[in-house]
Formats: sequence, structure tokens, C-alpha cells
Amino acid sequence: MANDTGGNQANRLGEYLRARRELVSPAAVGLPNDSRRRVSGLRREEVAMLAGISSDYYLRLEQGRNRNPSMQVLEAVARVLQLDEPAVEHILELSAAKPQGRRAPPRRETVTPRITELVHSINMPAFITGRYMDVLASNAIALALSPELRPGENLLRTVFLDADGPMHINRREMVAMFRKRIGSDLEDPRAVQLVGELSLASEEFRRTWSLHDVKPARGGTVRVDHPQVGPMELNLSKLAVDDTGDQTLVIYHPTNTHPESADQLALLASLAAQGQPVRQKDIHAADD
Repeated sequence: MANDTGGNQANRLGEYLRARRELVSPAAVGLPNDSRRRVSGLRREEVAMLAGISSDYYLRLEQGRNRNPSMQVLEAVARVLQLDEPAVEHILELSAAKPQGRRAPPRRETVTPRITELVHSINMPAFITGRYMDVLASNAIALALSPELRPGENLLRTVFLDADGPMHINRREMVAMFRKRIGSDLEDPRAVQLVGELSLASEEFRRTWSLHDVKPARGGTVRVDHPQVGPMELNLSKLAVDDTGDQTLVIYHPTNTHPESADQLALLASLAAQGQPVRQKDIHAADD
């Protein structure tokens, strides 16, 4: 089904192993490429051989018939599938997933007054995201940078459904970060609703979600095509908000390789502080 976040609820580990197996080329693990291969990636028996387990045992893992694999077996399979540390943690979590009981009503995500004050004290575009990539708080400079950063917006919806948006974000990494936040809780009602909506509306999201990538929140660079200030290349830093688990403070700041971005952000900050819109003549004046 399009709105199923995890495939067969009883076989989330098998779904994950199969998706990752199909991404590993034989050459990457020292096996010869065969033009007659009818499968993408590795065969099940190849994974089993390289992991030092029987083909039947690995088949039971993928089919969900082995519900209690040892950590040693999972780590051996992870090595063959070339999984990094966050992905290894993910398969261990999937294998130990608790049965789903009756759920407590979801709690509304809120930002403490102290963290809200911090966001508004930063003289750079800054905002808080929650478990589901919702913007929970943002400062005036962030809103001047992009209206997509206003509280209540969902960044997954923004990057996959708004093709004309000014921000160019790595979509695959964002989906991988979302999977990391959700972990093994793939029946979370909000996650099911969000994944279903995006799967129906975006073929790219559907393909990306099927890869089962898992990555922790991390920074990098981002390009913003601002309609008034012009294109900017900015650093993007992410910091965990203490005692919240899923909330992240995101800050955009200038890069040394693009020093002009500092002037552009300074102009945005000045006009945002005055409550004024950015106008083309202000940009020319700042350049003089």
C-alpha cells in the first residue's frame, strides 16, 4: 500500500535487508560481475556465503521467519551489505522491535521558552525541527531567507512537493534522517500519514523511501536562490536540542568560500529587524 511506512509489519528487518542487498554490487564485495545476472545487487546466497551463515538461515531472515537473530549474525550481514554505523544501529533496533501494543495519543511537539529565546537571539537564520521534520520555531531572519521556514511547515513536504521553492536540499539525505528519527516505530500514525501522502504525491519520494537509507542529522552546505538577494551558498549546521530527543536546532551561516553570503545575510538580518521586505534597491546599495 502507498501509505505503508514499513511494508509487512511483522517483517521490517527482512524488508530492510532486501532493500540494502539490492544496492550492493558484486564488484564491491570482490565477486565477479556476470552479465547474465537477473537480479540487481547481491543474491541471497552470496550474502550468506560472505557473512559465514547458511543460505537457508539468511532466507529465513529476509522472510521474517527468524525472529531472534544474534547480534553477531546481524553484524556479519551488515558488514557484507557495507552498512555504516547508523545503519547497523538501525538493523539491531529493527530486530529487537517490541510488539505494538495500544498507543498513547501523540503529544504535540512544543519548544521550551528558553530554546525559543535562543532561536530569536541568533543573528543568522535559525529554526527548530521536530521528530517529523516539522518547523516548530524560527527567527525573523529565517523567514526572510525563506517563507518555507515558518512554524507549522513540514520540510519533507516542502522539498518534495514545492519544486519552485528557493532552497535546494539533498532530498535523499533528508529522507534518511527522517527514517533515523522514526527508527523501528514505523506504525507511528503521523509517520504513516506523512509517508502515505508523500508517496502518493511524489514518485521521487516513493523511490527514495524504498531505499531504506538511515542517517543521523548532520550539516553540510545548501544553496538558496533568494528572489531578491540572489543565489547564496551557505553552511548548514544542526545541533541536538537538549532533553528533547528528536528536536534539532538548524542554523544557516556564511561559508569562507562564498564570502559574499555574509553581506547577503547581513542585509536580510537588517531588514528583518526593521520588519521591512527585501527590495532590489537595497541590494544594489549594499553592493556599492
